[in-house]
Amino acid sequence: MRPPLMPVLAAATLTAALLVPLASPAQAAATSQNYLVLFKSAAVPSDAAALISKAGGSLVAAYSQIGVAVASSSSSGFAAEVKKDTRVDGASATAAFVSRVKDIQADGSSAEVASSSATGTDSLSPLQWDMAQIKAPQAHAIEAGSPSVVVGDIDTGLDYTHPDLAANVDFANSVSCLGGVANTAPSAWNDENGHGTHTAGTIAAAANGIGIVGVAPNVKIAGIRAGDVDGFFFPEAVVCAFVWAGSHHLPVTNNSYFADPYLFNCRNDAGQRAIWKAEQRAIRYAQGQGTLVVAAEGNESDDLSHPTVDNTSPDNTTPVSREVTNACLVVPVELPGVVGVTSDGNNAQDGGGYLKSFYSSYGTSTADVVAPGGDSQYGRNAAAANGRVLSTWPSTIPCTRKITEGAAVYCYLQGTSMASPHVAGVAALIASRNLSIQPGQNAAALGSTADPQPCPNSLPTTSFSGFDYLVDFTRPDGTQQQCQGGTGHNSWYGSGQVNALTAVSR
Repeated sequence: MRPPLMPVLAAATLTAALLVPLASPAQAAATSQNYLVLFKSAAVPSDAAALISKAGGSLVAAYSQIGVAVASSSSSGFAAEVKKDTRVDGASATAAFVSRVKDIQADGSSAEVASSSATGTDSLSPLQWDMAQIKAPQAHAIEAGSPSVVVGDIDTGLDYTHPDLAANVDFANSVSCLGGVANTAPSAWNDENGHGTHTAGTIAAAANGIGIVGVAPNVKIAGIRAGDVDGFFFPEAVVCAFVWAGSHHLPVTNNSYFADPYLFNCRNDAGQRAIWKAEQRAIRYAQGQGTLVVAAEGNESDDLSHPTVDNTSPDNTTPVSREVTNACLVVPVELPGVVGVTSDGNNAQDGGGYLKSFYSSYGTSTADVVAPGGDSQYGRNAAAANGRVLSTWPSTIPCTRKITEGAAVYCYLQGTSMASPHVAGVAALIASRNLSIQPGQNAAALGSTADPQPCPNSLPTTSFSGFDYLVDFTRPDGTQQQCQGGTGHNSWYGSGQVNALTAVSR
């Protein structure tokens, strides 16, 4: 996704991988890189290390649960060689398929004012218009979350020393997956980017009298680092993250990123096939182990159900425009069973409800619910002075719009990255009411307890900066954003805005 989610650090944790000498000068490459090797069976064969070595590489990690291995090689012919084994379905170098997620940092005033509608109990709660909008403070009187529920935040890690997070961090279930290898050392999954700490605070910042209060302030949060210091999410890290979440039976994961260097993963693209299939297997594995996957829709202002062009990929080098169709998917949000989240701001729309954030992507088949992600153009008012969402932030990382309270730092951001953790938090509250709930049941509860939002009757013609919603914030192909569907379900809001109070009252 584009506005700031960030990729995860790479493989300082790879202590076991030794490169195999190249077979010939013709195979030589300047540097080694990682590959995902996809086997035809749902298991990694016992001689995987040998067959990978024969092809000119070394085995880094084996995920026998899903039939995927991570290999390292400096041979330019490695992928072709390893695919000669009839048990191998495909192999792709992962460096070319990294995804960088950024959250929208649009202009505007940095002034903050208190919201009369925000009723949380901590010192900065009056600035949390987002929590008031989904009725989180009222929900906490009924259910503030169970410590038995652990939410896996697959992101850039988290600052486990932050005063508003420390009490809720689950060290046993936290991990770094950079390089495709699980590393449980806290120093490895510490957040060096900031994005993961922000999403973690929205989910589970403690109600401790200081700072903010998360949607589910009594649940535990596990930092699952899949994004590096620069905000890049490499495919092997994403695969590792979902296998970890499933193996540890985490009931909910938040995913505020796109799991590929290319925004859209095309089934007929030979280079992408092994990547998206491996990620799909990992997500299905996690779902099968009881994990609900909540994912951000993205910040491209695009209709994911009717894509036509991708102008942003590859986002780790120079983007090249390419045509895309419905044969191309955004991972993880478009995979079956994943709860897709669009974003809105604190801005009443014509016709009722809140206006979709100008940047938020959407889609009839992808949008399940909407949640506050902020809107610096159309969502600025007395309650939300700069339109963005306030959450926890590492003290060592710069933030354009921050608030410091003692040793604790908080930062304002906007993006569907900020919307998704609100939904993950409500899902954690639902799971706290029923510890044996299954992912499909939780997803259904999120939708059935949401407040339906109709498509707007009209859209604003001017914003804080003088932009026109339809003229200046078009889809990547230049056509206008359009909301399709009725009040019960539509392409911009899915089943509606999540309601924490209703979710814990049924």
